[in-house]
This record gives sequence, C-alpha cells and structure tokens, in this order.
Amino acid sequence: MSEKKLRTFSGVQPSGNLHIGNYLGAIRNWIDLQNNFEAIFCIVDWHAITVPYNPKELKKRVIEIAKIYLAAGIDPNKSIIFIQSQVKEHAELAWILNATAARVSDLKKMTQFKDKSLKKGEGNASVGLFDYPVLMAADILLYDTKIVPVGEDQLQHIELTRTLARRFNQKFNSLFIIPEAKINQTSSRIMALNNPQVKMSKSAESEYNYIALLDSIEIIEKKIRKAVTDSGSVIEYSDKKPALKNLINIYASFSDKSPEEIVKIYQNKGYADFKQGLTKMVLNFLIPFQKKYNSLDDEEVLEILNAGKQKAEYLAQIKMEQVRKTLGLN
Repeated sequence: MSEKKLRTFSGVQPSGNLHIGNYLGAIRNWIDLQNNFEAIFCIVDWHAITVPYNPKELKKRVIEIAKIYLAAGIDPNKSIIFIQSQVKEHAELAWILNATAARVSDLKKMTQFKDKSLKKGEGNASVGLFDYPVLMAADILLYDTKIVPVGEDQLQHIELTRTLARRFNQKFNSLFIIPEAKINQTSSRIMALNNPQVKMSKSAESEYNYIALLDSIEIIEKKIRKAVTDSGSVIEYSDKKPALKNLINIYASFSDKSPEEIVKIYQNKGYADFKQGLTKMVLNFLIPFQKKYNSLDDEEVLEILNAGKQKAEYLAQIKMEQVRKTLGLN
C-alpha cells in the first residue's frame, strides 16, 4: 500500500469553547496530513453526550466545530468531514469491541475517566463516560486508520485502541490495521494560562484558562496580559519556569521561531515586552482565521457535512460487513 492510500482519522467533541491548545495540539496537524493521506475528520457528538449537556447547545456546537475545521484549512475536496452520530456503524463496532476485545480492567486504567468522574463521584458517572474509550477505538478502527494525530493526553486512548485491535485480530481474522499516534512535540500539550500545572481545557471553570479560537481581540489581549508568569524577570526556557515555558511554547507554535530563538529576541527585555510579542503572534493567526470562520454559510456547511456523511458511511459499511461476516453475524 502506498503512503498516499494510508488513512488518518481524528475528531473533536462539540462541547465547550475550542481553544488554541485544541488547534495547536490536533487540528493544525491535520492540514499537512490531508495532503499526504486519505483524511477523515469527525465531529464526535456521541462522545459529547457522556456528560450532562444542553441539546440546543450541542446542535449549535456541531456547526461551530465544522466551521472551525473549514476555517483552519481542512479542505472538503481533500478530506471527509462528517458528524459521528450520522454513521451508525460507529456504535455497532463499539458494541462488538465491548463484547469481543475490551475488558473492564482496561477501562479502569483510563485516567480521563478518573479525572472527569471526580466532579460528581465515580458512582454517579455515566456508563458511556466509562466506556467511551471503546467508542473512540471504534471510530479509529472502522476506517482502517494508520495515523491518528493527537495530543499527549490522548496517547493512552491510542494504546487502548491498538490493544483492542490486536486482541480482535488474534481472536478472529486480522481485520484491523494497528494505528499509530502522531504528536507535535512543541504544541502537543499546551498548558493553562492561569495554571501551568494543568492543560488548557475547553471545559475549564475559568475563561482565563484558555484562549478560545473565537475570542475577540480585546479578550485575547486581556487574557495574555493576565497570564501567570514565574518569579524574576529574565526570559528563559526552563522547567524551573513552567508558566513562562508554556507561553514560549505558544509563541513558538504560532511563529517560525524555536524557543531558543525567542529567548534570544527577548534577552534584555521583560515580561511585558514578551507578552506584547506573544499577543501579536496569536492575533496574526486568529484574525484571518476568524474572518474565514465568519464568512462560512451554515447551509453550505451542512451540505459539506452531508456529503462527508455519505462518503464515511460507504467506507464504514464495507468494514462492518467484513466484521459481521467474521463474527458470523450475517
């Protein structure tokens, strides 16, 4: 199989405010991948309903995520863009993996379930929240995915996907490709502006945790001004200054400069000068991005999603026919 025919798959939940960490850690990587692979990008709405949510807000967010994909540079002529819940084979394969390959012990190890269930207690968490890593595995395996662009926090899910694929292949026919994670090391884990010990999160309680992709210029400038820094005034890239290191990583990700080059630029300057430069770098991306986002028509976006659904459904049906035949289900 030539590299051109290898597939890449990824998706984003339509919940919360998508931020620069989501873009740098995942979506930006998709742009290059769609030029070199058969690319499939999903809006994973089934994942979004594993925690309490507002149905009207979910519907709005689905369109918002699709527009963000397109504004970021995902080309529907090169990539398949669709809504997860419109292709029922995702849920069918998830159930089959639950029954044939997944183990309770696997899911009890998943750190994201532990983190998310802490808010209301594990006993009150939905079964879907506990089991959604298996649905994520189904999302990936359904399309013979080889490359999965993810942030570091998703690596555990990719390892589970690989484990489930191997178990199924050993138990039955070798139907599933073993996927590989692709990580951008500089931007794989963008930390919160108000706390460098936790990652930037679209579900954070404080809006000063993140810079949303749709924040206004004024809000972005304010958030960067208020971003925490470390003691001292010297600009240096060091684990001893995690807050500053995170800000430098963001600067580097939005520029063509390395962290070392950025440190050199601000060698004899203070935090205020550095934050002004960081603001400029972020806005150089977000202003044209938002202009493209605002130019997109909802009806045209829905047409793109429907066309993507038909393409994804065709591929999914072929794979599920193979799976059913192997399991004696048809």
